[in-house]
Amino acid sequence: MKKILTTLLVIIFSSLLSQNCEILIPEINISDKAKVIYEIKLAEAKLNFSKDPSAANLIWLGRRTAYLGNYEDAIEIYSKGIDQFPKDARFYRHRGHRYISSRCFDLAIKDLKKATRLTRRRPNEIEPDGLPNALGIPTSTLQGNIYYHLGLTYYIQGKYHKARYAYEKCLDIAENPDSYVAAANWLYVIYRHLGKDKKATDLLNSINDDMSLIENHSYHTILKIHQGKVDPTILGNEITMGQSLNNTTLAFGLGNYYSINGNEEKAQRIFKRIIEGNQWSAFGFIAAESRLK
Repeated sequence: MKKILTTLLVIIFSSLLSQNCEILIPEINISDKAKVIYEIKLAEAKLNFSKDPSAANLIWLGRRTAYLGNYEDAIEIYSKGIDQFPKDARFYRHRGHRYISSRCFDLAIKDLKKATRLTRRRPNEIEPDGLPNALGIPTSTLQGNIYYHLGLTYYIQGKYHKARYAYEKCLDIAENPDSYVAAANWLYVIYRHLGKDKKATDLLNSINDDMSLIENHSYHTILKIHQGKVDPTILGNEITMGQSLNNTTLAFGLGNYYSINGNEEKAQRIFKRIIEGNQWSAFGFIAAESRLK
């Protein structure tokens, strides 16, 4: 009986990770200050689209809608864009992203693979930030984001070989240190999951302390944990505030560090603490869900 129950739980959990678009989306945790800004920007996006219903303005309408946690509405906007502009890869890229947020992983993969086909043999392009960094300099590209999100979705599903290909492609087209460390962060642990320790070591050796980063400092810190340059115990104390974790990116990276180095019990405790927090939409939270046993 116990074996049957365990099998049923595995089947249910696997289905949740692969394809469940009826999931109840909770209220997304947004600070009051950020919410005011997001609402102002959404109003601007609506006005811009009413004046000029272009593909670019429709994408911004979807993005501004999603930043407030209204993922279903954003997906509907991107679907409208796909109907009107079926050759524009940006709609598939952004809808794929919000399918990930909504835990609709199979649909996310379908969209992101479509985006790779639409951008194949085309020049890459800078993707503007909806939430600008401190310097106001975009650090990502359209194709880089497509492969990044595709790799992440495969990783969440435990399809490490496919995730490896996506992140190797993402690393190959990285145009700055921020994009490089973002891809390297995931690719390193994928290599470790696959037992490709030589590739993992070579990749880790390409990470320097003095990389000129603008925003992806958390990924850089995670990679330095694996290099032995950051004490995981000290980091664990730094990212904890009371009973919650204030940085799910670092927390998941720390949990992964313990997992791939043989301390699965400690890794599971960290993954559990992540999903007990309020950062439901963060990639670190979603990845922790997939790794929690």
